[in-house]
Amino acid sequence: MADHDEAFEEAIDLSTVVPPRAEPERAWLNRNVLGMGLTSFLSDFGHEMATAILPAFLASIGAGPAVLGLIEGIADAVSSFVKVWAGHASDRWGHRKAIAVTGYTLTGISKASFALATTWHLVLLGRVIGWFGRGIRGPVRDAMLAESVPPLARGRAFGFHRASDTAGAVAGPLCALVALHLVGMRAIFLLTLVPGLLSAVAFATFVRDPSPSRQGHRFLTSLRTLPSGFRRFMLAVGLFGIADCAPTLLILRVQQGLEPLHGLAVAASTGVALYLLRNVLYASASFPIGALSDRFDRRTLLAAGYGLAAVTFAGFAWLRLTIPIAAVLFALAGTFIAAEDTLEGALAADLLHAESRGLGFGILATVNGVGDFVSSAVVGALWGVFGAGVGFTYAAVVSLLAAVVLFFLRPSRQMMTEG
Repeated sequence: MADHDEAFEEAIDLSTVVPPRAEPERAWLNRNVLGMGLTSFLSDFGHEMATAILPAFLASIGAGPAVLGLIEGIADAVSSFVKVWAGHASDRWGHRKAIAVTGYTLTGISKASFALATTWHLVLLGRVIGWFGRGIRGPVRDAMLAESVPPLARGRAFGFHRASDTAGAVAGPLCALVALHLVGMRAIFLLTLVPGLLSAVAFATFVRDPSPSRQGHRFLTSLRTLPSGFRRFMLAVGLFGIADCAPTLLILRVQQGLEPLHGLAVAASTGVALYLLRNVLYASASFPIGALSDRFDRRTLLAAGYGLAAVTFAGFAWLRLTIPIAAVLFALAGTFIAAEDTLEGALAADLLHAESRGLGFGILATVNGVGDFVSSAVVGALWGVFGAGVGFTYAAVVSLLAAVVLFFLRPSRQMMTEG
């Protein structure tokens, strides 16, 4: 009988789910959602303050681009692979909140250690500690967020969270730019302690663990019991991941395109301004996209987001970049990343069983982390050998393929009836 029920659930398609208005309305903008939004705003505020000045600081202590790449690569690897362990641990041990608070605390204090650095090695240590904290908190927080709202309000909850997080990513660099005129770079690193530690305090104070008592399966058992719809979804996510290159490559593309006409200074400042525009669109589009996905098919909307990414990368590949055209492309980039981050999380929550939700979010984060590394490496390599057009054409083609795969694999939404 259980096998028959599971087969029946797997057959349910996204497009056949009862419309959201059929479910009794329950408050979604609750204490947990607000608390996690405030936490992420504060955490990203401090993180982006430090990130904005880190390249210049490393240069001031004699570390060049190769060292920066090494630091970021090691930190990203630590963060990506600890996410699976942390997610599964929260499923198995319970008490997700304690794990998340620990992660936010580690992230909050790590950047202040840069102020003591006289060589790049201490920066590497601090970055690894911070990214370890970032890795253990992410899937745990997302699992708690999914459990804190009605299933048919997950789009709004994830959209609100992404908007709050990205608002911090906009405010942090702006604060760093102002602070640079008032205090030195080392003082800015120390200042990141304030929002960093406040983020941990906010999570500890405002967020309650929706289901602290749980006893999940062992790791291999949990892997085997992941729904097949989620596994199919990961195929599409992985494909898009290996296309979605770092925004720094978009900035470099614009700077190179604008420099012959406008000079290096204007091209560089325009690139920074356009990156800020991208983040503003990212923040402002996240909630509307999430809310829309609570009324319509999330899978189709996410596939459309992947398709929009394909159009954006094609523009970077084939168009002659002027400032207005570049502004449109960066606005599109902010919109598709809002769709990706909001809807991937909400759709993963729909597809996962409650007892393996932490592990599932850990796998989602790791697939995205590996994809980030591969996409930037491949686009950069193709650009270096064949030119920017070939590199971004690769990104456009693979993004379109991911959209097609997501649309036609039709991962089921069988968990939508689960609280």
